[in-house]
Amino acid sequence: MFDAQLRKLIDPALNRAATAIARSRVSANAITLAGAALVAPLFYALLLQQWQVALGLIVANRLLDGLDGAVARIRGPSLWGGYLDSLCDYLFYVAVPVGFAFAAPANELSALLLLASFTLTAVSFLALAAILAGRDLGHGDKAFSYSTGLMEGGETIGFFLAFCLFPALFPQLALVFAALCLLTVAQRLWMARKLLKA
Repeated sequence: MFDAQLRKLIDPALNRAATAIARSRVSANAITLAGAALVAPLFYALLLQQWQVALGLIVANRLLDGLDGAVARIRGPSLWGGYLDSLCDYLFYVAVPVGFAFAAPANELSALLLLASFTLTAVSFLALAAILAGRDLGHGDKAFSYSTGLMEGGETIGFFLAFCLFPALFPQLALVFAALCLLTVAQRLWMARKLLKA
């Protein structure tokens, strides 16, 4: 929901860094994999309840995720890069609630419900992208059609950071997050109906 506004703030710095990186031999895919490599230490930090370390790794992962996209836009996006980026994103998205579930038994049910809501949002996003392959929905030069929703990347990062800042409130925050994800699924369902029946 807030991604477009956040991009206006973050993109100038990312684009400057990406311009310098694009001149080197470092590829967008290498940056994607570097971000994915942070998932294991992030998961371990959550298991040990090292919340500040986990928070820092979440921020670093998402900065690398933004940087790989900026480099890809300069060099030209690829289908393989888009696929790899999406897979690594969901590796990250799954690792955080699972890490909290393992960190404390009280987190298990809400983490499970959050993961279920992630599954539905992923399907609502990726299935529509597959059906609309090649169509530009006005979200820039991306590897696949991008459908907006109530809960997008910025909101997800906000909740993940809140989990680390207020770990005792994880069950409540996760349930609110899951409910908002389900609203996003309903929103995309309505949008898909309009697009696909047009």
